[in-house]
Amino acid sequence: MNPTNTATRFRGPVTVKTVVQVVVLVALIAFPFVSAPFQVHQMTEVIVYALMVLSVNVLTGFAGPISLGQNFFVAIGAYTGALVINTGIPFAVPVAGVVAFVIAGVVGLLVGICALRLTDVYLVLVTVALGVLTPILIKRFDFTGGSEGLAVNPGQAPMLAQDQWTYLVCLGVGVVVFLALGYALRRPWRLKLTAVRDNELAASAIGINVARTKVGAFAVSSGIAAVAGVLYAYVVGLVAAEAFTLLFAINIVVGSVIGGSKTLWGALIGGAFIVFVPEWTSSINEAMGGVVYGVAVILVVILIPGGFSGLAARFRRSGGNPSTSPHTAPSPTKQPIK
Repeated sequence: MNPTNTATRFRGPVTVKTVVQVVVLVALIAFPFVSAPFQVHQMTEVIVYALMVLSVNVLTGFAGPISLGQNFFVAIGAYTGALVINTGIPFAVPVAGVVAFVIAGVVGLLVGICALRLTDVYLVLVTVALGVLTPILIKRFDFTGGSEGLAVNPGQAPMLAQDQWTYLVCLGVGVVVFLALGYALRRPWRLKLTAVRDNELAASAIGINVARTKVGAFAVSSGIAAVAGVLYAYVVGLVAAEAFTLLFAINIVVGSVIGGSKTLWGALIGGAFIVFVPEWTSSINEAMGGVVYGVAVILVVILIPGGFSGLAARFRRSGGNPSTSPHTAPSPTKQPIK
């Protein structure tokens, strides 16, 4: 065996992107040990909301259907998490995450099957109705605690401060979800999703099962939203119907638009936007939060259609010149048709 070829083979997968990802992960792990408790809590919320935004990215960014009912699936995960965590079983949060993913995935599968019969506008209306009904339905069941909600007992943190342990648990679950979804999107599934999003007729013509692809996107998106709901219950310590309103779902979609709906890393930007912008604006004026949200969405849609993560990708492809667009780059010389 040629030692040069062996060295090249082992050196090949180590790219700049991989190094950056490792450095970011190490920084995130070290963060709770060098930061104040309030900052740790904020970053924990960023992780939770990033998973919610990620669920929107899977469905809308990669597959195409628009949903304003993600609060329904987050609520499924939150109440599942509250019930499982309160049992005090070992590894309650990961167990609750798996259970919530399965339950919400099955429900999302059923919603996806029903959505196949609807066009885009009617699908949005149905998901809006689902988002509006969510807090009303929660109050109708005894196991949800009705209007009072359910308190969540996170248990005692082993050998760490409670805020540090909560952060690390959420980070661990978040990393697993991101890595699993990243692996899934490296397979042909991502090509199928984008093909269906761009042109369903063309996707069907090349042999892609459009119905199965859409239903799968609904199921995975719903499952990820439920996992985020489990973490939400674990972090907040109380789940109540008033938390899962239609406005809650709209904020998640706004985060997806701001961060970039067609990338995984855009979910982190969207989660940070949801957590930090209301705090920054409320320190200036209580009414500024909604104004900034609206203005930010309008500006991003007009100036940066792909969100901030899309802008970074365009900057990288253009060799550091953001004015160069991939759509205006010179194309290879075409050979004449003979």
